[in-house]
Amino acid sequence: MTSTPTLDILGIGNAIVDVLARAEDSFLAAHAMAKGGMALIGAEQAEAIYQVMGPGVESSGGSAGNTCAVAAALGARVGFLGKVADDGLGQVFAHDIRAAGVAFPTPPLPAATAPTARCLILVSPDGQRTMNTFLGACVHFSEADLDAAAIAGAKVTYMEGYLFDPPAAVSAFYAAARMAHAAGRQVAISLSDAFCVHRHRDAFRRFVRDEADILFANESELLALYETDDWAAAEALVRAEVKLACLTRSAQGSVIVSGAETHQVAAVPTQVVDTTGAGDAYAAGFLAAYTKGLGLAEAGRWGSVAAAEVISHFGARPQADLKALVAG
Repeated sequence: MTSTPTLDILGIGNAIVDVLARAEDSFLAAHAMAKGGMALIGAEQAEAIYQVMGPGVESSGGSAGNTCAVAAALGARVGFLGKVADDGLGQVFAHDIRAAGVAFPTPPLPAATAPTARCLILVSPDGQRTMNTFLGACVHFSEADLDAAAIAGAKVTYMEGYLFDPPAAVSAFYAAARMAHAAGRQVAISLSDAFCVHRHRDAFRRFVRDEADILFANESELLALYETDDWAAAEALVRAEVKLACLTRSAQGSVIVSGAETHQVAAVPTQVVDTTGAGDAYAAGFLAAYTKGLGLAEAGRWGSVAAAEVISHFGARPQADLKALVAG
């Protein structure tokens, strides 16, 4: 018999400090950045970009970290596992995520081994975000950092696809999935980024098919996963491979598929200022409602409300009272 859950959601992902700054499209072109994507960079390139960026805002981030913070703002009981270094940015990350109401038990890496990861996010005038990520300490996350008790006690263990980049983390994903399923819990994964899917398509397909109970993906990520330009074909494939898929389509809202069920969820109208964290917030809203026992359509509505709030201002963390917004 499954024991009483101690957490609603446990996130596992790259523990990254986000540095956000505005940038013109010409800046992206001058630095050969693919607008709207995420590129992995080294320490020297990270420092070079940081020096030429405009004034920035620093906060704890990373895809799963953002999801955890938003879900906590909605009243969910949340924990997060991810590796930072014992340095200044590591302390920023730990303070921020704990202040957001998220349990963060992972011990830091000695600073001499690798510095805390940072993501340099350039926000274009149209709100699109272009990310340059130095993984730093993140690549040291491994099975040894899994908290078996937290995984066994979480209704849903949520993993971010970006963690497929550091090799040791992939084996940790499988180990975490085994722990969760052994405890009768569910496993969710976000595809995170179409470029990430292209880098690791076979590994993603295998994990989605064999381990995931819940999949989060936007349109470009889903099409990349199944190597097609046909939305209907991709939707049919994902319906056959995973029990529950939450598929976001920007202004077109989202589609939730589960077996024979299909729920179309409208996007919440808002003024787009910065799309950073939109998918993270959608997953947070959905999972916060889902783990409360609400229906799939209502969970999708929570996701849309959370995403709309986050893209209406600069930065990936909510600034309004999300509990009041979903109640309204």
